[in-house]
Amino acid sequence: MPDDPRLLVLAAHPDDETIGAGGLLGRASPEAVIHVTDGAPRDLAWAPAANGDRHRYAQARRRELEAAMTLAGVPAERLVSLGMIDQEAVLALPALAEKLAEIFVDLAPDRVLTLAYEGGHPDHDATAFAGHAAVELLRRRGREVPELWEMALYHAGNGRMMIAEFLPGEEREVVLSLSPAEAERKRRMIDAFVTQQETLRPFLPPRPERLRRAPAYRFTEPPHPGLLQYEIWGFPMDGAAWRGQARAALHALGLPEGSAF
Repeated sequence: MPDDPRLLVLAAHPDDETIGAGGLLGRASPEAVIHVTDGAPRDLAWAPAANGDRHRYAQARRRELEAAMTLAGVPAERLVSLGMIDQEAVLALPALAEKLAEIFVDLAPDRVLTLAYEGGHPDHDATAFAGHAAVELLRRRGREVPELWEMALYHAGNGRMMIAEFLPGEEREVVLSLSPAEAERKRRMIDAFVTQQETLRPFLPPRPERLRRAPAYRFTEPPHPGLLQYEIWGFPMDGAAWRGQARAALHALGLPEGSAF
């Protein structure tokens, strides 16, 4: 993937791109790094570092992102936020899918590197849904579509949070081992997210990055048996409610409910 002429990175929150593909970003030169949310939840009980001010917290997360991306050689003008509220991306899936379809047409990437449907965070899964749905919409409209790839972040499994590992699948994984210099740079990138120090502590020291061609998902089915990671954390959105939103979005987009794409 580092040799791709036109790569677009699609993430849910500022820092997802770093923990999932910070080493790759240091080698590649993406056309854009797009974030679905501004990283600031409506309920600031989920963001102690916000000190009661959602707007300033979102601004801080943007500054941290720019600092991290500077280390990777990605200029600020290539960082695009769609501005949704953290934890609420699933509530706007049809509009998000259509917006991404427009972006894919405008930027014409060869590959889009996004997040897996793995039940780690509802916004991660919403980003995965919207990216897949955007490609499916363009395919049905007879447009050129990018290859979808995904990076491993985290999910629940074996009684703990599994980090930098995919759920089992048939797709061949590409494992990107980091040189000592790349690992140190990625550590500095992670450290740039000052407001997220506790959240990102489990991702240090940096691990090899795992990438794969995105499989087809049935988003109305759970990504794996048992509790999802965000259910374990007690998020307001649970898996059943998330899948209900996905089912409604498929209907709104004119996509068959049982389809895998």
